[in-house]
Amino acid sequence: MPALIENGRAKVNLTLRVVGRRVDGYHDLESVVAFADCADRLALVPGAELGLTTTGPLAQACGDISDNLVLKAARLLGERVPDLKCGEFTLDKILPVAAGIGGGSADAAAALRLLALLNGLALDDARLAEVARWTGADVPVCLASRACVMTGVGATLQPLSLPLLPCVMVNPRVPLPTRDVFDALGLRNGELLVGATDILLQDRSWPKAGASIAEWIDAFEEVGNDLEKPAMCIQPVIGEVLSVLGAAGGARLARMSGSGATCFAIFENGADTQAAAEKIRRDHPGWWVHAGSLS
Repeated sequence: MPALIENGRAKVNLTLRVVGRRVDGYHDLESVVAFADCADRLALVPGAELGLTTTGPLAQACGDISDNLVLKAARLLGERVPDLKCGEFTLDKILPVAAGIGGGSADAAAALRLLALLNGLALDDARLAEVARWTGADVPVCLASRACVMTGVGATLQPLSLPLLPCVMVNPRVPLPTRDVFDALGLRNGELLVGATDILLQDRSWPKAGASIAEWIDAFEEVGNDLEKPAMCIQPVIGEVLSVLGAAGGARLARMSGSGATCFAIFENGADTQAAAEKIRRDHPGWWVHAGSLS
């Protein structure tokens, strides 16, 4: 049987509010999420043994294979689906690691989609959803890989109809573990960050299908990313990345994604997007830069 192939698209948090920290230590979030046209590539060759090989420009950044979320997701699904067919995964690693764009989560979600295809499981199978939740907080949203409002600990998803948003994504090639950023935020168990008078994302009226890029940008400008400040305390270079993106010709909104260190800028046309990316690559050859779109 030939290899089955899925893409693990980068996740971008266009907005991110931290509502608070629950008594169990998890953080409740509210975030508008979109997906980029850059992705890791995951292939599955069916076979008797479960395995994983990493290739690509960022393969070494994946670390210990035994800790990879692709294998974790596959093993968890095997505990719930009798006689699960599996095989050898090959991950072509393109996306930066510990970068706030859900690379590992996107890979795990791609693995679940491949295993669903191989085993004749529907993508709305409750066992897939359960495994996604147990694998990681961003895996449920990456399983769907569609623009949405994500709330709670990541499993409650409300679809959104976004236009194609031209964007430049930049990572300064510094890893930034999510745990460190949340620790820097400093919330105690049971503590709220969002006050009673704050507007929550699920209560907002977002632009409807067919709305312009400008209308969406205006909406995004009203809600920031609560993790930017603690992330910059750990990695001050994030501030430099945001300044560079914000100063790019045609940039309408510059922001950090997730817990960082990847940042993005939204533009209104592709020509400005490509020109900005080319200049950033020239001026900062050590940075990871992608020009494309979000949807």
